[in-house]
Amino acid sequence: MRADLLTDAVDGLDEALAAVDGFDEVLVAGLLRPQPAQADGLFALADAVAGSPLASRVAEAAEKAAAGAAGEDHFIALAAARTALLGSVHDALTVRVEEAVGRPRAEEGTDGAGSPGDGDEHAAHLHVAAREWLCDLARAGWRGIDHELVAGAAPVVSAMLPDPALRRLVTLLDGFAAELAASCPGATLERVPVRRWADLWSRALLLTVPGAAHAPATAEVSGRLLPLGVDLQEHATAVQAQVHAVFEPADGGASRLVRASVSAPKPDTVVGAGLWQLLRPRMSLLAAVSEGRAMELDAMPVTAEGDLIWDDARARTGEPVEIFTTARVALPTAAAFATAPLDRHPARIAVPVLVEGYDVEEEDGAVAFRIAGQRLPVDTGRIPAAGPLTPEAVASSGACIGLLRWDAGEFLLQPLAVERKAGRKTVAVHAGAWAGGTTDKAGVRAEKAATDAVEVLRERAGKLLRK
Repeated sequence: MRADLLTDAVDGLDEALAAVDGFDEVLVAGLLRPQPAQADGLFALADAVAGSPLASRVAEAAEKAAAGAAGEDHFIALAAARTALLGSVHDALTVRVEEAVGRPRAEEGTDGAGSPGDGDEHAAHLHVAAREWLCDLARAGWRGIDHELVAGAAPVVSAMLPDPALRRLVTLLDGFAAELAASCPGATLERVPVRRWADLWSRALLLTVPGAAHAPATAEVSGRLLPLGVDLQEHATAVQAQVHAVFEPADGGASRLVRASVSAPKPDTVVGAGLWQLLRPRMSLLAAVSEGRAMELDAMPVTAEGDLIWDDARARTGEPVEIFTTARVALPTAAAFATAPLDRHPARIAVPVLVEGYDVEEEDGAVAFRIAGQRLPVDTGRIPAAGPLTPEAVASSGACIGLLRWDAGEFLLQPLAVERKAGRKTVAVHAGAWAGGTTDKAGVRAEKAATDAVEVLRERAGKLLRK
């Protein structure tokens, strides 16, 4: 890996992010009565897209917003400009990663968008209602939010929930409103999550545009799936496991990088290795990952972005495989799928890579790999407690499979598995090793504790229902 390319400056990156940051600060105070500093942020955003097809619409939107007279179309134009800038950052960083790892370029494809007229009249009215609420948020600003304003999302969410076609937008609106409600009143906040709330606001606003929240285009694929590792993401009320893998088509076509995800609601008392109990029944792939086996897929649906829509009936367990062999042999030639326009964001970058021959540096609890003289920070904070992989194992490793991410202005490596010495042997330690079950003492204890917690909750729920 050309680690030097990950530390070299990317032309135009700082300027694009500065324009985004300037606009995000505009949303902190709101656009009901804009101040001169806010006008500067609006015009800087317009200048940043002056050479694009958005130029005239964003310039008009910036003028109207600076005068406190912006309407829905103007806010949509501003959100589109912000999204386009972050999309350009995503694309530039993705190209840099491909150059650094020497992997084939992602193939461009269609995003499966429907026509602007998609959807029925009821859905159109709900889109309008959602836009009105989001525009009211922009006018009030994050410092101006209160419970009355945030509560305006509740009837929109309730009306959208029965419609599966609106599930993507309603999930975002519901979560965003809950987060804002927990932070009210905005005037008393010590710290505003400026970038995060602007991300959620702009994405939600664009998803209200007819045809934007389409169902992703899918195809069916058959062949062999070679897992690389599991990224476990935990929330207080939900958990998701995302398996990164190399797919080898049965027809002999080029191998591709794919993902398969499974999620489940969870009580906050189920943590650590107990999380796998919630996920295992929903995806047989987790057992294959834990056992170190490939899977044979037969007409498995896959989206245009490379996400497998997992169906256990279309998969069977294959022969044993070793993930570091997969990473050394199959990963270098596997191409990624293209990213859909609305999903192009630096936070979405998660590229599977194999790094070897590095020196480990530790300082104040932070771990970094020194590769050919270049420092690559390691994000050990993302290592889940639901597996045997630990920061200590990473610090004593000689090879690592991980996800290359970009955060706070630099590339980071999130470990999924490492190779390390155990006596005279080299052993692999996987973050997802307990996904299908474990005989490890720590894992067994954690699973038993989770089982006990779930049984208690079921018993209590049963009593409540009987009453």
